Amino acid sequence: MRFLNYLALFTSITIAGIAAYFSVIGMATIFAGAFMGTIVMMSALEFGKIVTAAYLHLFWDKLNYMKYYLTLSVVVLMLITSLGIFGYLSKANIETTLVGDSYTLEMSIIDKRINAKEAQLSRLEERVANLDNIIVTARPQDRNYIDRRQRDERIEIANDIDIIVDDIVKLNEDKLPLERKQLEQEGEIGPIKYVAEVIYGQDESVKYLDNAVRWVIFALIFVFDPLAILLLVTSVGLMNRRIQEEKPQVVENRYVLQVPKKKMDDIQKNTL
Repeated sequence: MRFLNYLALFTSITIAGIAAYFSVIGMATIFAGAFMGTIVMMSALEFGKIVTAAYLHLFWDKLNYMKYYLTLSVVVLMLITSLGIFGYLSKANIETTLVGDSYTLEMSIIDKRINAKEAQLSRLEERVANLDNIIVTARPQDRNYIDRRQRDERIEIANDIDIIVDDIVKLNEDKLPLERKQLEQEGEIGPIKYVAEVIYGQDESVKYLDNAVRWVIFALIFVFDPLAILLLVTSVGLMNRRIQEEKPQVVENRYVLQVPKKKMDDIQKNTL
């Protein structure tokens, strides 16, 4: 039983420490203009919250009206901690989303350049087809002459086609690493996609992906800091009770003095 109490105390301190770290960094991110000041303030408040919660549990009956203010302070600090955790986790999700969006943007730019090159290639191929059509529709005796006249233009078009094809190949090579990074990034957010599919269905999962992330964050902050505080209060209370039970019992010894009746009569006479 004692081991379980110490384990609960250690677990509560660990969870409270992690929650405090998330909360401090999250609140410092919200108030980025006073980053270090926010870290110092929130660290002190987180430590004070833990001490106050334990103090209230141990000395509730001995405190006056101040215990209600202290209780309210602990509840408000728990809400602030949850808000900081929400900010921290939301920031992490936004950064992941922005990375994926940046890959998508870069690939869309490359796709536009590829489409432009392919459009140029189509125009050149169309021009070659027109030249071929001129030769086919010409009189047989004029075809050699027309072919010689078209030779320089055909060479120039062929060179342009080679350059465009090389450009398209290079653009596709530049796009390949971005596609690989995007797949890796999608693999990182894959679990939350399954959560979104469970909540909103497969067809609507992409549209409501951010909402699914928020629900997961809400679930985390609902159990994060409250669990730490309750474990701390419970473990401290049980340990204090055990200490009280292990204290040696003070036995009050009472002695009865027996006085003989004759002696008692003499004492009463002298008193009178």
